[in-house]
Amino acid sequence: MEFKPSELIQFNGTDPSKPIYVAIKGRVFDVTTGKSFYGPGGAYAMFAGKDASRALAKMSKNDEDVSPSLEGLSEKEIGVLNDWEKKFEAKYPVVGRVAS
Repeated sequence: MEFKPSELIQFNGTDPSKPIYVAIKGRVFDVTTGKSFYGPGGAYAMFAGKDASRALAKMSKNDEDVSPSLEGLSEKEIGVLNDWEKKFEAKYPVVGRVAS
């Protein structure tokens, strides 16, 4: 399934009838089982319904970092992002891609 960013945001946990999705490097993961982390009030709720690649790479929760842009990231930050991606792959199903 392909999601536009404007569609992905609908899966941010505010509608309890919908799953919660987080994208990393354009791949969309269903993180609903991690609702306590990604749902409203959760420690990582700012990532829900978005591509959080940059923020995960920088280990940041700042709104301006919640972005698919990898521009200007260091090699170390790219490594951190790849580690996050592996964790998500092991824990959550991939349900689609973000349309570029």
